[in-house]
Amino acid sequence: MSINNIGHFTKDRLNLCIDNDMIDTDLYEKYGVKRSLRDINGVGINVGITKVSLSKAFDMVDGKRIPCPGELYYRGYDIHDLIKGFLTEGRFGYEECAYLLLFGVLPDKNELEKFKQVLNISVNLPHHFIQDVIMKNPTKDIISNMTKCVLALGSYDKSEADNSLDNVLQQCIMLISTFPCLAVYSYQGYRHYTLGKSCYIHIPDPNLSFAENILGTLRSDRKYTQLEARVLDLALVLHMEHGGGSNSTFTARVVTSSGSDTYATTAAALCSLKGPLNGGGDFMVIEMIRNIRDNVKDITDEEEISEYLRKILNGDAFDRSGIIYGMGHPIYSVSDPRALLFKKYVKALATEKNMEEEFALYELIETIAPKVIAQERKIYKGVSMNIDFYSGLLYKMLKLPHEMFTPLFAIARVVGWSAHRMEELINKYKIMRPAYTSISEQKEYIALSER
Repeated sequence: MSINNIGHFTKDRLNLCIDNDMIDTDLYEKYGVKRSLRDINGVGINVGITKVSLSKAFDMVDGKRIPCPGELYYRGYDIHDLIKGFLTEGRFGYEECAYLLLFGVLPDKNELEKFKQVLNISVNLPHHFIQDVIMKNPTKDIISNMTKCVLALGSYDKSEADNSLDNVLQQCIMLISTFPCLAVYSYQGYRHYTLGKSCYIHIPDPNLSFAENILGTLRSDRKYTQLEARVLDLALVLHMEHGGGSNSTFTARVVTSSGSDTYATTAAALCSLKGPLNGGGDFMVIEMIRNIRDNVKDITDEEEISEYLRKILNGDAFDRSGIIYGMGHPIYSVSDPRALLFKKYVKALATEKNMEEEFALYELIETIAPKVIAQERKIYKGVSMNIDFYSGLLYKMLKLPHEMFTPLFAIARVVGWSAHRMEELINKYKIMRPAYTSISEQKEYIALSER
């Protein structure tokens, strides 16, 4: 049966799915079910315990949750202190923070150097893997290509199904080290075979940082400024982990709990990140800002911008989703600490790139949007910008193709996935089996001849 025949069959029966699967939203409240595992106040259901990281958005005062400026900790260390530490000393931070999340302690100079060497050794892909797998039918969706590649790497590993801690740790480190190449080479394949442009397969330089190698392998001339590399490095650090409660990290732990292997677990997490509600917010911010520029006569006029944001929020403008992208977060209400850290360095890059006017528009929307949302919506917790709001602008200033935005997120977050996978295995995982409230009515069977 061809795909067209399948389409004809499903089109005629789609209403059956809609009629029989639609659930009255009032039933969620009736049965005490927290849809999306969070209540209207943004309070989530605890599904596990972790030492990997902590995201904090409130203080408990007299038994009540009082919103506070957001905080983020990696293995107990405030993200502000970690970033200040490596930036003050003029170092890149991705590798150091990856070591911290994986092993739970900060490395000394010797340990960090050995870890970098191990990452460089692990980056080598199997013979002919680039042309036989990565370049085979590349698609615009780089995450899909990366997922295919991760699963294919499993077939090259004789110990693919070995879930002993030592073997899993080796597999995780190998995937962390190869993710930049999987992403960049997948894009190069798409660029060549789909867009008809030149294809550049640059080999990573073992003497460079992850951020430098991403820029160096992605660009045809391999050139970049130190500020570009350091701000990209900062983005990777800030996207690396987030309290264990993200959709993709939860996916990694759920699949790990089933006893599945590292490659399948990582592929599942990638598929979760691919969803536009999870990993694609930064690109949508860029598109939204472009739409605002096209429809607002004076981009310095607060009142005019407010009215257009109101139209977006009411579903009358932009993509008509009713979402002001880059605003709000399931956890944070007063502020997203990652966004505040990010903003300062994005501003510095905007100055280097002579894009102060565009940065000023972002800053103005950052101020106006929460006020508009508060006026138009019933807000049970505060609304502030999230990290997506400025990360898309950063990637735009770096002239990175939008197809690479979510893959960059994956390059960072694979470290968090790996740390959580190890934690799940070390604590003798049990398969996660969430409960569902069934409202299905019992029916009497009718013989085929009588239907």
